[in-house]
Amino acid sequence: MKPSRRRVIINTDAKNEADDQFAIVHGLLSPTFDIRGLIPAHFGTRRSDRSMEESREEIDLLLDLLDLTGKVPVANGAPTGIADEQTPLDSPGAQLIIEESKLASKDDPLFVSFLGPLTDMASAILLDPAIVDRDVIVIWIGGRGYQGHSADHRMEFNLSNDIHAANVVFGSGMTVWQVTSDVYTKVSVSYAELEEKIGDAGPLGKYLIDQLVEWNATWHGEPIESRSLGDSPAISLMLYPHSGNFRVRPAPRFGVDGWYLPGTDNPIHVCELVDVRFLLEDMFAKIRRFARQRSTS
Repeated sequence: MKPSRRRVIINTDAKNEADDQFAIVHGLLSPTFDIRGLIPAHFGTRRSDRSMEESREEIDLLLDLLDLTGKVPVANGAPTGIADEQTPLDSPGAQLIIEESKLASKDDPLFVSFLGPLTDMASAILLDPAIVDRDVIVIWIGGRGYQGHSADHRMEFNLSNDIHAANVVFGSGMTVWQVTSDVYTKVSVSYAELEEKIGDAGPLGKYLIDQLVEWNATWHGEPIESRSLGDSPAISLMLYPHSGNFRVRPAPRFGVDGWYLPGTDNPIHVCELVDVRFLLEDMFAKIRRFARQRSTS
């Protein structure tokens, strides 16, 4: 008999931008998820020297808004990327992944979603190589599209914060679902839509909107009234895998510039399209429902 709930770990660089927050909340409000833990992740040193700690503080804030403080395990991840492809960075987060992977089975796999760098997954592999043979599905929001004609030649951000880790994970033979930047940037939401959908959804809705608008005002140098919730496909694909179109392709390696190089013959699943309507409407509905239930309790 298959379990009624899906075992999930969410690894998140929560204070990096303004979209992780929506994905975390969506995951925590989804009743078919058995959240085995949240792992705060680093997001490099370009914006902060304590990025992992800032991610932890943001997770703690969201848990408070959701009345879940002390009810969901939180295990800190590594404070930086790994130094090379042979040297792990041990952390409570990496150990959580290892321990939960030992409980996984074909009928009850462990889903580990990464909304930032793959540091803690790579460290788990290097610390316990047997993990690659367990029933673990790694979902990563990261890497640029495979078509090679993007007008944006900057390295994709999540990849840039630990290329070594990406190479460890993609070369490991583990089951990987990759959501590339040409897909995740299309999960766009406007200020007007946010106000109409969750503007009256209590302190949680207010915080989600306010922090997104504030981030845009701080980091965008031009007028803007929208934001891509690029981390959210990691949640919707776990909720309903058929809400994405996948292509199976050989796992690449990543060059120092972030471009793809020939890698292994290990198959990975690259998501080429997500059902944005399902993703956003399900998330908005759950946030509104939470606010309604909280106001009557």
